[in-house]
Amino acid sequence: MDDNNDGYLLLINNADTVLSGAQAGREYGVGQGEAVLITASEALKITGADWNVCTTVAVPRATLMRAFPQIDDRLALKIDAENEALDLLNRYCLLLETGRPLASPDLITHATRTIVDLIGLVTGAKGQAAELAGQRGLRAARLEAVLAKIADNFANPGISAQGVAQELGLSARYVHDLLQETGISFSERVLELRLQSAHKMLSRRNNVDIRISDIAMICGFSDVSYFNRCFRRRFGHTPTNTR
Repeated sequence: MDDNNDGYLLLINNADTVLSGAQAGREYGVGQGEAVLITASEALKITGADWNVCTTVAVPRATLMRAFPQIDDRLALKIDAENEALDLLNRYCLLLETGRPLASPDLITHATRTIVDLIGLVTGAKGQAAELAGQRGLRAARLEAVLAKIADNFANPGISAQGVAQELGLSARYVHDLLQETGISFSERVLELRLQSAHKMLSRRNNVDIRISDIAMICGFSDVSYFNRCFRRRFGHTPTNTR
């Protein structure tokens, strides 16, 4: 508070404890998986254990107030663990945390806006700004979730847009629409990831004893002839030449 840096915290409780306090004339208590929006200047009480694990998303006051002028109305209201936007916010923040630091100003602006939009959705903020946040933030976070699923499972020969959609609680058409906006379709994205993975394996000396057909299978190809054709078309030479 002394340096005027008392922003907002979206506090997500990850432990089997209860975090409690009072703000804006309301008392709150959030259990495992639940969340609450508070200001950074208030104290918390932990019950149920001597320690806690939580995720805190800190946002400067001016940033959140600019997006949602009535955000103080949402202080100290418990957010359910099943809140879809909260789940997406958790995953989006994890992607940013575990990936390479963003360097592009445009990407930093985009990531910042997405986080702020999702906080508005998580807390149930109202008004025109919140409606715009719903259009931007939720769609962007869902796209990130789809891309993460593809990146984690491209080597599975049975991967499909329908399967990814089902895991994320979306429709297959919605997944295709999201990817269409990026200019790269589901099948094109999966194929590129498989080819890049195969190229990397073939380029490593410690994989010299692994047959090319086995590498193709490991990377998700079920037809070696198809793999060879795609590989040559993508890289301009054969898998054997790469090795």
